[in-house]
Amino acid sequence: MAEKSFSGEEIKLLIPQRSPMMQVDFFQAENDLEGNTSLTIAGDNLFCSGGLFREPGLIEHIAQSAAAYAGYDTFRRGEAPKLGFIGEVKKMKIGNLPKVGDTVRTHYKVLGSADGVTLLGAESKVGDEVVASGRMKIFIKQ
Repeated sequence: MAEKSFSGEEIKLLIPQRSPMMQVDFFQAENDLEGNTSLTIAGDNLFCSGGLFREPGLIEHIAQSAAAYAGYDTFRRGEAPKLGFIGEVKKMKIGNLPKVGDTVRTHYKVLGSADGVTLLGAESKVGDEVVASGRMKIFIKQ
């Protein structure tokens, strides 16, 4: 059963990023280790060029998906979201770049977590097409 979802301004309860850096506009936990995020690409997005959402934006979106997961955990404990850092990106594959107006939907799965470090796998799609996938280590500042 899916847990609470967050969208729009509610996302700020989960992640410390703010405009123009926010790259997640929806979050929903499926359980303690898996969930979904999304981002509808606006024309003025910081990571857009030539009408396309570029590779660094896809990587940042996946990182913020991990941050939203960590933020949801702190939210449930009544704490503010903590700052996180990308520690490692592995096996990242980028397919066709999303266009302005597309919605990138990401499914993440936590593969392990210890001492403020989370390893997760993620797959991002536009419709049925995979646009990015890979693994990422995120360090959460305590």
